[in-house]
Order: sequence, then structure tokens, then C-alpha cells
Amino acid sequence: MNKLIGKIATRIIGLYFNLGSFFIPRKIAKKAFILFCTPRKGKVIKGQKGFLEDAKDLILEEDSISIQTYRWKGSGPTVLLMHGWESNTFRWRNFIPRLQKESYNIIAMDAPGHGNTSGNLLNLPLYSSCAQKVINTYHPTHIIGHSLGGMAVIYNLYKYKTDNASIEKVVTLGSPSELSDFMKQYKNILGLSSRMMRLQENYFKETFGLKFADFSSSKFAKHISTKGLLIHDELDVVAPYWSSEQVHANWKGSKLVTTKGLGHSLHQDKVRDQIVYFLKS
Repeated sequence: MNKLIGKIATRIIGLYFNLGSFFIPRKIAKKAFILFCTPRKGKVIKGQKGFLEDAKDLILEEDSISIQTYRWKGSGPTVLLMHGWESNTFRWRNFIPRLQKESYNIIAMDAPGHGNTSGNLLNLPLYSSCAQKVINTYHPTHIIGHSLGGMAVIYNLYKYKTDNASIEKVVTLGSPSELSDFMKQYKNILGLSSRMMRLQENYFKETFGLKFADFSSSKFAKHISTKGLLIHDELDVVAPYWSSEQVHANWKGSKLVTTKGLGHSLHQDKVRDQIVYFLKS
């Protein structure tokens, strides 16, 4: 019953957007994109507070966002951790001890609208610019991103290439590649018309300077020379495995590790060991 109610509600929202596209096209396109960028969860919940409070570090300001960073000090190279959609730094709780064993200096950030970072929206350009603020502050040599976090890392390396020459290695875990695929899913879920999608794409291009199809990790990867490790489960139902295949095909110096049955989160010890081995090699 709840699923049926939810489906009816999304269709009503889609109908509102479709009708609005004839009367207030730019305003309705903006509203639809804001909805697309609004996470339903990811803020800190009760069971996560203790772990995160103990590691809180600087709060950095970028584009009216107060970015909460975390730090676990170590004498080795600095590693930046970036979580995915509707998550926060707590997702790294089991990986951080593994990195500490190797004496890494560990930095993590909560994305806009997630964890203890301010805001209500998250999109890749915003995540990337906030990540750059963290990079400029802590100067990591390695970055690890899960899911949307990995996608944001790749866009960051493309956009800020000249600023991030000191980044030596990047790891992505179960990361998607094509914004156009997300938009097709959004269209289908809400039942949006072709007119409405054209308006959204026009709004996106006016705002970020790119069409949906241009916002592509596989295309950005062509311009990246940093060493990369892509880990992806071939049965991933959240981000399709071919996403990393396409990125790997265009990313010189990258390695693709395929798992089977480990899921989208990739929390297993064998995955953590592969990442550490890559960082140390």
C-alpha cells in the first residue's frame, strides 16, 4: 500500500511539472531540478553521533555551504574520503581503522546537505567545488570516493586539473558515470514529458555550462592522468557495472577490479586490502 501511495504521489508531482512547463517554464524547470538534487536522508542520526563528534575538525566555507571535515591524524600520506548520495562520513567507520594501521593521515568530509554539512541540496558541481575547498586546505595525495563521491572526484580532477597536480592516486567504489542515465530514471519515475526534460536540460546548461550527456565521467576521464583504481561489483543494482568499464576504457593509468556479489557498498575486508595495496604500491 505504501509503495502504491508513493507511486501515485510521484505521478502527481510529475503532472504538476508537466502542466507548469506550459505556463512558467523556467521556474518549473528550476523546481524540478531542485527536487532532483534534494536528498531524503543522509543527515547524522543518533547512532552515528559519537563516532563523528570525536573526529570533527575544521568547518570550511564554500558557496554559502559550511563544510564539516573530520580528521584522524597520522604520520603518513594524507587521504581524503568522500561518501555517496544520502550517506555521510560514518560510512567509512570500518575502513578508517584499516587506514590507521598504515599510519595514513585521514581526512573526510560530509557533502552538502549530508552529515553535519549545511544545505539541503547536492549536485556534482557543488560537491566538486566543496571538495576542492577541502583539497586546498588539507592537500591530500590520495582520494577515495564511494558512488556519487567517486563521480564527484572524477569531475573534480577534470575541472581543477591544474590545481590538483599533487594528487597521486584516486580510488572510486561503485561509482556511476553518466548524468543522462540519472535524468532518464528521473523522467520515468515522475512521468515527465519530453518538453519538461528539454526545459530541465536548458536550465542545467544555463547553470553549469554543460548538457546532460556532456556531464559524463567516461568523458572527463579522457583528461585525467592521475593513477586510478576503480572497484565495481558486476551485480551492482544501484550503479551499473558498465559505468566503471567505460571510465576505465578512457582513463589512462587506471585499473579496474571486478567483484561479484559484494554489493554496491563494498564494505568487505578484501576490498579494503586492495585499496591499501594500491595506495602503497
